[in-house]
Amino acid sequence: MEVAKISSKGQITIPLSVRKALKLKTGDKVVIQEENGRFYFDNAALVAFSRVEQAFAGAAEEAGFSSEEEMQAYMKEIRKDVRGY
Repeated sequence: MEVAKISSKGQITIPLSVRKALKLKTGDKVVIQEENGRFYFDNAALVAFSRVEQAFAGAAEEAGFSSEEEMQAYMKEIRKDVRGY
């Protein structure tokens, strides 16, 4: 368990061990969520990435790709067309 002190401006310093566990670095944002009267915070970028990942789950299969390699080859062709070489 870690303890953080609240400043007169309502700010806290997140202990180093917590920052490491959440993979937070200077300038990162945190998400604060409440669940059953308890508050949890997490790395906002990782939460956003997880939500995007869930939203796109199955999209490649729906588009007709049968493997990751097939999808990557398609993306390379698109990049080639866009760049012109």
